[in-house]
Amino acid sequence: MSALAADRVTRAFGEVVAVDDVSLEVANGEVVGLVGANGAGKTTLIRLLLGLLGPDRGDVRLAGGVPSRATRRKVGYVPQGLGLWADLSLREHLSLSAEVYGYGDRTVEDAGLAAVADRPVGSLPLGLRRRAAFVVALAHRPDVLLLDEPTAGVDPLARSRLWDTIGEVAVGGAGVLVSTHYLDEAARCDRVVLLAAGRSVADGVVADLIADRRTVLVSTSAWQQAWQRLDDEGLRVLPAGRDLRVVDADVDRVREVLATIDADVDEVAATLEEVVLELTT
Repeated sequence: MSALAADRVTRAFGEVVAVDDVSLEVANGEVVGLVGANGAGKTTLIRLLLGLLGPDRGDVRLAGGVPSRATRRKVGYVPQGLGLWADLSLREHLSLSAEVYGYGDRTVEDAGLAAVADRPVGSLPLGLRRRAAFVVALAHRPDVLLLDEPTAGVDPLARSRLWDTIGEVAVGGAGVLVSTHYLDEAARCDRVVLLAAGRSVADGVVADLIADRRTVLVSTSAWQQAWQRLDDEGLRVLPAGRDLRVVDADVDRVREVLATIDADVDEVAATLEEVVLELTT
């Protein structure tokens, strides 16, 4: 039984199709990254999976059944807005969660949070608020965890700490779906689903998505002139120090464009960022 699944789900708002014929599945113990630019449909898809929105077409399964009050009791959810009341303390949030889910009191094991557990969460720095949101979402020990850009706006160390928590939850057997626009975070997932304009354009292990994809590397002291020449030809160029990386391009074509510039032009393995750029534009 999967932790959650969507089967050819579509949802429109007026003339705007936010999610377009998307299918995905998250197994128990698996971390799946939902990757895409702002407006790609990530948040809408998560709300469909939770049953907070109904699909126009397609089916959704959550924790072994249709989204309902019963299945949502098995879910931990951290929305973009964190889902915390600014004037309640972390301890008060946990007491409320205990009443709703019917479990005993939970101690705050995180030393940093324990020291501020009686302060209103709205007064805490963003990194601590995000850690508090994780604690509250996990307090009832859910079978499914849905996270909507849970590390946005926090420093790299805090992001790494939150991802350690995600890994621990998955090892414990929960299925995790996490949306992110940080590609280093996507690389930490067991599998990635890439959304573009509401559609799923890739689904697989990061290593398989990169696989045999190639990028053209241009090394030249005249990099500004080379960049302008490539850009004028409509090629997609990314900076890499003083080198240039030309995405989804034929190496012979790049050599032809730069024929009058002293440059070394070679094919190299593509990065995840370049694969995402190729698949979403």
